[in-house]
Amino acid sequence: MPRTMQAILAAGLVAASLNAQAQDDKALTIGTLNWAENIAVANMWKLLLEEAPYNYEVELSNVGKSVAFSGVASGDMDISLETWLPATDASYIEPHKDQLVIHDVWYEGAGMGLVVPSYVEVESIADLAEQGETFDYQGEPTIVGIDPGSSISSLTEEAIEAYGLPMRQLSSSEVAMMAALDDAYQRQEPMVVTLWSPHWAFAEYDLKYLDDSKNIYGDEEAIHWFSRKDFAEDDPWLTAVLNAWHMDDDALGSLMAMIEETGDPVEGARQWIGENRTLVDEWLAAGENVQ
Repeated sequence: MPRTMQAILAAGLVAASLNAQAQDDKALTIGTLNWAENIAVANMWKLLLEEAPYNYEVELSNVGKSVAFSGVASGDMDISLETWLPATDASYIEPHKDQLVIHDVWYEGAGMGLVVPSYVEVESIADLAEQGETFDYQGEPTIVGIDPGSSISSLTEEAIEAYGLPMRQLSSSEVAMMAALDDAYQRQEPMVVTLWSPHWAFAEYDLKYLDDSKNIYGDEEAIHWFSRKDFAEDDPWLTAVLNAWHMDDDALGSLMAMIEETGDPVEGARQWIGENRTLVDEWLAAGENVQ
């Protein structure tokens, strides 16, 4: 074989090898928040993308909310799966708006407020002004909440003042709050808690939001995923797939409930994927026509 032809073939083999390595080495870093729904979908996508034939190497980088935005903007992370818009996260996006891309909505109807079991005969926050004593907890009329540094905790203090509620907010952890709700629910007793959608509780219990006529907790929002500026150009396949991703209350609630039941985000997500393969294959199929 002529040396020129040997050189061409060798160059072709090297190029093919490098291309194969590039296809096999698809590293992805996802900025992950310590919220039930974020942990759930991050682990779900990690499992899906690490499957053959996709073969991504996915790292879940656990960060605080502000770091998720700054980290994606700087390129330290490729994507993050949750930003609430148009209002809740607008201030987090503003400093990085030229380095971030906000992509499609994957969950509609996100919100927060005061929640009671559906068997409780109270329909609005204003009703609590007259019936607050019904919600006795540890000897006082109480709204059971989460940690005092959270947005929902601050808004609940505003609601107590705005509606003139004769109640205290008992700040606790999400785990403790849900334990209190579960105990009351099992005994069919009154309980009011601070909750948000999406949350696994709505898949496990029959709950309702109390009407917020003063709009203290704001309007419903949508959850988008977001990426560093050049991500869509670098990975058009995954961009198309994530833009096709959409979950309703049943899908997301059952995923979070499965994780809660198993006590393991990976195992819970794996079981959920197995039971919802048709749905996830629809998302993945969105990338088939991407070059």
